[in-house]
Order: sequence, then structure tokens, then C-alpha cells
Amino acid sequence: MGKNLLLDIKEQKVAPFNWKNQADFTLLPEGGIRIFAPGKTDFFCNPDGTSVQHSAPYLYLNVTGDFVMKAHVCHPFKHKWDAAVLMVREDANRWAKLCFEGSDFGTQAVVSVVTNNGLSDDANGVNYHWPSVWLQIVRKGNLFGMHYGPDGQTWNMVRYFTLDVPKTIKAGMVAQCPVGQGTYADFMYFSMENRSVDDIRAGI
Repeated sequence: MGKNLLLDIKEQKVAPFNWKNQADFTLLPEGGIRIFAPGKTDFFCNPDGTSVQHSAPYLYLNVTGDFVMKAHVCHPFKHKWDAAVLMVREDANRWAKLCFEGSDFGTQAVVSVVTNNGLSDDANGVNYHWPSVWLQIVRKGNLFGMHYGPDGQTWNMVRYFTLDVPKTIKAGMVAQCPVGQGTYADFMYFSMENRSVDDIRAGI
């Protein structure tokens, strides 16, 4: 499954991770991290051009080449669009995220967003009403796969897409709160493996 990199975070430091939009965080007793999202924070570039957000706290690694990134996440679903997120990012114009999100239809859903040329799409996936979920993003060249599952080993595909990004990109964890007054997201496990998958659609 890979090594839980969150076990290496000591003394309220996050090396070798980096912050964009640094936020408060606390370490969980079981070895994870809780990231606090201030209110009105998100990553989203509305396709109608009316709003652009790059404000949510993002704890990331600089990753070169193919990889498998996975996390076990939960959060309290306080407000619409609150989410625990895995994200890959080149810059403000090219990035993608996979979210365990409170939807605007009153559900808990696995949601994906892909942003190209500064405009995002927004795709609600399966409704998932268990309290936590495993999320995974894999890279194989400039092809990416997004998956969710119950146990970190069995995966269901959310999305398969291409993103024209350089060999080294940012990849990591986001806590978002687009319309509420603030929330938090728990990442009980996070791993990054520099390897290629055999089947990008299956995630293995």
C-alpha cells in the first residue's frame, strides 16, 4: 500500500511537504493530520468565467514522473461543498482535484474537477454515505486516473483524463470550504509512490 508519509510529520512541522495558502493543522493521535479550512476557500475556476478561487489550504509534495497518490479521508460535512481533497497542480491554469464533498443536492459524493486553460469543469460522481472513503490519483505520463474505494486496495474509477503538464508537478491534500465559515478535513493516511500502474482505469 505504500508508506503513510503523515507519520513522518513531527513537532507541528510538515517537511518534506510544502504549503500553498498555509493554514492551521493538528496531528491526529493515530498518525494522520487535520487541516483547517478557513471560510470561503476553494480551488475552482467557474466555467462561466464569473469567479476564480485558488485560496484553499494545499499541503503538497513536488513529484516527478509517474506516481500513485492515495489518502483515507473524512470530514464533518458542515456546509455545502465542504470537502477533503486530493489535488494535482501545475499552476493556476492546469490542475485537477478529487473530492469527498458535500454536494448541492444534499448528498455526500465523490466529485472531480479538471481545469485546463484556466477554466474548470465540475462532475459529481457516486453518492457515498459512509463516514470515510479512500481516494486515489495515479499518473502515467500525461494520463491521469481518479479512483475511490472502501479499503485502499479495491478501486472504482471516477475519471480518466489527460493533462498537459510538465514532468514535475505538485500533488497533495486540500481542505476546502467554499461557502461556509470554516471547517476541517482529516487525512488519516497519505502515501505517494513513484511507480506506474499497469491499468490506469482500474487504478492498479
